[in-house]
Amino acid sequence: MREVMSDLVSVVRRGGRAGLVTVVGTFQSAPRPAGASMLVTDTGEAVGSVSGGCIEGAVYELAQEVIAGGEPVKQRYGVSDDDAFAVGLTCGGTIDVFVEAVDAQTFPQLGALAETVQRHEPVALATVVSGPGEPGAHLVVWPDTTEGSLGGQRLDDAVADDARGMLDQGITGVRRYGADGERRMDELEVLVQSFAPRPRMLVFGAIDFAAAVVRIGKFLGYHVTVCDARPVFATQRRFPDADEVVVSWPHDFLAGVSVDARTVICVLTHDPKFDVPLLEAALRTPAAYIGVMGSRRTHADRLARLRELGLSEEELGRMSAPVGLDIGARTPEETAISIAAEIIAARWGGSGRRLSELTGPIHHDRIGEREARPLAGGAIS
Repeated sequence: MREVMSDLVSVVRRGGRAGLVTVVGTFQSAPRPAGASMLVTDTGEAVGSVSGGCIEGAVYELAQEVIAGGEPVKQRYGVSDDDAFAVGLTCGGTIDVFVEAVDAQTFPQLGALAETVQRHEPVALATVVSGPGEPGAHLVVWPDTTEGSLGGQRLDDAVADDARGMLDQGITGVRRYGADGERRMDELEVLVQSFAPRPRMLVFGAIDFAAAVVRIGKFLGYHVTVCDARPVFATQRRFPDADEVVVSWPHDFLAGVSVDARTVICVLTHDPKFDVPLLEAALRTPAAYIGVMGSRRTHADRLARLRELGLSEEELGRMSAPVGLDIGARTPEETAISIAAEIIAARWGGSGRRLSELTGPIHHDRIGEREARPLAGGAIS
């Protein structure tokens, strides 16, 4: 929803009405994850995408119907074996979408939600998409308060509790409840969209390869920081795409920033006076990925130094070194793609092999998150 939010707010603020189409769930090779949205305005404009083009024409018609006064509707699209011309997904997957009308009356909490997202502060949106009650009812959930209602206090309390847990992890997905919030029942389906702040990418070493890594990190949706102890190299002019450029000893800087399970760390200095104290600290954080540049000989020396400092083999095994996947990269840009590919593979459990050599589903779900899939790159819905 993040991608269409500014357009949605503009329509509502001028007193208009829009049809909002949101991906609720995907199965097999559906192209867009839960939370992806398409907006149809009351002037006929379409913004965003829910399938990359496969079903946009059909959901456009549904959106126009709800704008004209139709009820909110959940619709499933898949492949039709009976009719080759039926609306469906060419990729062979299945996608559930929820279509609702949005205006100042149906979604009075939209302004507060949008302002929080614009400030890059955490907030979640829960929407009833099927079952008894009020399909299209909204509950906006902040870490310490809520606004709106899904139909009852017990339900609101149960959903708010779950939404805060999902928000902490940056997860968007469906949860099921009874009419009074009973977790053992599944008659009511609620989509929880997490608008978490962008995950962090910390790039240590202000070298030419770092500039390319910064660019691809921004493309993937990370808040990117470059850190180097050498002020002549760590400048905003050399890294115009970085969100911030910090002059500091890497381990000192790392000690003062928040590192969570979505943070990725790229150590590109390959100099032991920087690398060893930095990695001693980094390997004891919950970072999702720690990639380290350098030759195999450099890495062997690095491992020996870290073992002397008391790091365990389990901690040392968290390093991706040499950094990146084997794609034959040579230039800084190619190397950045190699690193980005490894980050994505680590996040989703990909093998890094050519898809043409594999069988089975193309898209991976992390274990335990079949109904709650984070968006690609850490940029949430």
